[in-house]
Amino acid sequence: MSAGIDLENVCCDFGTFRAVDNANVSIKPGEFFSFLGPSGCGKTTILRMVSGFIEPTEGVIRIGGEDVRGKRPNQRPTALIFQNLALFPLMPIWENITFGLEVRGVDKATRRRRAEELLQLVDLHGAADKMVSQLSGGQKQRVAIARALAVEPQVMLLDEPLSALDLKLRQHMRAELRAIQQRTGVTFIYITHDQGEALAMSDRVGVMSQGRIQQIADPREIYNNPVNGFVASFVGENNIFKGEVQQVADGMASFATPQGTFRARLGDLAGRDGKLYVRPEHTLISATAAAENSVPVTISDISFEGNFISVHAVSDSGAVLSAELRNDGSATMPEKGAKAYMSFDPARAAILPDANVRS
Repeated sequence: MSAGIDLENVCCDFGTFRAVDNANVSIKPGEFFSFLGPSGCGKTTILRMVSGFIEPTEGVIRIGGEDVRGKRPNQRPTALIFQNLALFPLMPIWENITFGLEVRGVDKATRRRRAEELLQLVDLHGAADKMVSQLSGGQKQRVAIARALAVEPQVMLLDEPLSALDLKLRQHMRAELRAIQQRTGVTFIYITHDQGEALAMSDRVGVMSQGRIQQIADPREIYNNPVNGFVASFVGENNIFKGEVQQVADGMASFATPQGTFRARLGDLAGRDGKLYVRPEHTLISATAAAENSVPVTISDISFEGNFISVHAVSDSGAVLSAELRNDGSATMPEKGAKAYMSFDPARAAILPDANVRS
């Protein structure tokens, strides 16, 4: 069974410092929801408030519709997986998994049977009697998940559990975590500063900055339609042009910059000042200027990244721009020092305000 979580106008202060500012989010039962943001943005504080280790200064937290303010962590239907996993090195794996059940007085035979079931669930067949030191990093992650599931939580809370793993293992564990969540149906709240993790695993993502939730949406919406400059910059790379909005019509605007006047989608901009954002993978390179949104550049560097090739260039006004070309054999590669044009589709670029910050 899983439960939904509702945060209503939640704030958390540490002295005069406001770590979380007016957070409002409704997480559905059985959803994989990620809080994404840089260190110090307040995402772990939210997790600790949901788990009961910190009480909110203001606002209400509901789990399964019940106000949990004042309830201790062991009184909440949640399980928390820490960044360091905190496994017991002197216990065999099955006892690690069922430690919470032992504390609750469950007999040994029942605990052993439950451990075997959970080891099957996390694909660790035959590991019950091994010691923690005999497991790889990825296997330890699965044991920590199995231990959390043993107490049958309605909400699983994960605080950057993959940060200590190497890249290949992190990518593998993303798929494992998502598969386990879908098999169990438990609500997952995942904390990360890694945009790849959040986008790959989540049903929805809440992007945070300076204690405030900037945007909540599904991964495609977050990436393709960021609401402000912080979200656009934090989730993926961008070419950024500073300038001023000129004419506006049908959701599009002309935007005057030192590199020229461009046309792009107009975001929720209160005034005329903003920035234009366009992704490198949406930026084209050609020998001649396009009909619109074209910038003359000099190619400064070319980096081979495996599945794509990153081309960096400098405009006549000194702006550093980049484009990503797929390594599929069809791209025409410019040479370093060559003159070229970088251009982009108006529908693929957006004029956005800066982050939503405290006034």
